[in-house]
Amino acid sequence: MAHSTRETERKYAPPADGMSWPPDLAGVGPVAELADQGVQDLDAVYYDTEDLRLSRSRASLRRRTGGTDAGWHLKLPLPGDSREEIQAPLSSEEVPEELRDLAFSRTRGAPLRPVIRIRSTRSLHHLLGADGEVLAELSVDDVTAEALLDDGGRATWKEMEVELAEDGDPALLDTVEKALREHGVDRAQSPSKVARGLRETTSLLNGTTDTRGDVTPGSAGDHVLAYVDRLAGALRDLDPAVRRELPDSVHQMRTTARRLRGCLRSYRSVLDREATDLVRQDLKWLANELGVERDHEVLRERLTTGVSELPGELVLGAVEARLRTWDAAQRTEARRRTLDTLASPRYLNLLDNLQALTDAPPLRAKAAGEPEKVLVKALLKEYERLAARMEPALDMTPGPKRDAAIHDARKAAKRLRYAAEAARAALGKPAARLGKRAKAVQQVSGAQHDSVVTSDVLRDLAVAAHAAGEPGFTWGLLYGQERASARSRERRLPEAWARVRAAARPRKLRG
Repeated sequence: MAHSTRETERKYAPPADGMSWPPDLAGVGPVAELADQGVQDLDAVYYDTEDLRLSRSRASLRRRTGGTDAGWHLKLPLPGDSREEIQAPLSSEEVPEELRDLAFSRTRGAPLRPVIRIRSTRSLHHLLGADGEVLAELSVDDVTAEALLDDGGRATWKEMEVELAEDGDPALLDTVEKALREHGVDRAQSPSKVARGLRETTSLLNGTTDTRGDVTPGSAGDHVLAYVDRLAGALRDLDPAVRRELPDSVHQMRTTARRLRGCLRSYRSVLDREATDLVRQDLKWLANELGVERDHEVLRERLTTGVSELPGELVLGAVEARLRTWDAAQRTEARRRTLDTLASPRYLNLLDNLQALTDAPPLRAKAAGEPEKVLVKALLKEYERLAARMEPALDMTPGPKRDAAIHDARKAAKRLRYAAEAARAALGKPAARLGKRAKAVQQVSGAQHDSVVTSDVLRDLAVAAHAAGEPGFTWGLLYGQERASARSRERRLPEAWARVRAAARPRKLRG
């Protein structure tokens, strides 16, 4: 069974003038002593696809022997100096299935093979605090890299790493780095051994052809593509978290798919829809499939909270037991559906098409246009679509038809919000203001919809309880609360909508 750790480290090149290596850091910040921990011999074989898809996405997969953490290690990038390291025990030279699955969104199903062997002789030191606690590890490595690909070479170098102890203060790295610079030690140019090794022993990561040289900096296309790139990367990065059931990961992945789909729709004047329509359809499918698990998460939280907040004398019958039974059945099915989705050929096809879209975007003529013209026009179109749905919905009599109309308008509010997010870097405060107000409409109408859906589930639970001879009082009470909440949210919609209308005036959007 794999387990995960977070590592935060910085790499440094040796000083050019032969100064003491490593320098004595005792007395630097909270460091009281530099304690020698001896020498380790480390031997790691890195696995990747033939075209190095893991390395190109700043991830790595290795089988390492030696040291205190021998085993299989999948490293995934995190913000700043951190990475997540997912470890599995040493096995045969076959990549563990769990790690293969967690790397899937990066490899896109391509076979993994050994690409480089890196051996290091490591002199290890601990940076100790005043009470003897380990603040960080400092290691000096003599590295030998040998390519395992055709026509690969061999390279050697020295480097130093400073890795923060678990739960250590990140500010320590800045303090140590300042002292290292005073000793003539600078950051290494490469972020990892495998990246440097591949660059120095193969030509696969060097001289990459720029397939997007026709994107004019600062143009409408430049801004839209920056947003698309960010979301496509986020979708890829969230895949391992969803497979491992990390908190809120399904919600984040579903929202990312919706954001990306909305952007491709809103900016069809920038990206050719003949190339993006299939991607949009698959993103809609992915969001819908993930929605089964996410919707259950929301329902479970609302129902559990609703029951827990009732006075004990109002909870009649086997309410909590029935709720647990309902949750277990629904959650198991929802989880199975999510995993089946991520294992499906359609999902693989979506990943491939997203990569192709970002590598060689299908730009239209307006992609070279001024952002103020192209992006504002797209925002106004999304606003008009929202207005065409919201105005009739607000004029309806309360009831199921109005509930459905508000839900439909909510979807349009989300598209306007996401379009404004994509335009924010180009248009500044006007786009940010419109996006914020569209988000408020989305949240109010979304809360209304959640209450409507929850009340429907409560009705079903009440019917099942009645059929089993159980009291239906508690379910009915909760049903009434959810219906009242839905109507309360409806009453807040006109004010939120008026603020969107005020922010969507063309003159305001153009600053």
